[in-house]
Amino acid sequence: MSKTLIVLCTCPDEETARSIAAALVAERRAACVNIVGPLRSVFSWEGEVCDESELLLIAKTTEAAWPELEARVVELHPYDVPEVIATPVTAGSSAYLDWVAASVSAVDDSVTEKE
Repeated sequence: MSKTLIVLCTCPDEETARSIAAALVAERRAACVNIVGPLRSVFSWEGEVCDESELLLIAKTTEAAWPELEARVVELHPYDVPEVIATPVTAGSSAYLDWVAASVSAVDDSVTEKE
């Protein structure tokens, strides 16, 4: 069984969040993406303390799919440096983890060629 990852990514608005989530699932880079929010993010950027409203994507994927998922988020995201971080799942329902692995597969290049 492939190792499962949880990937977190903040987005500036619902349109961006929905677009990225849909692309990741349609292209089989993620089995599922939850959109959570709105939430507040307080962070340092270019010497300033920023306080912004954002949405949080929580994507379930595999370790093998991580490089392509990360690259796709960076490509689609409007931020110069988007938050795209992953953490391993250390335990979970076997049926759910099997579903994630089965739902995330080798990327069908024809999906991205249509864009």
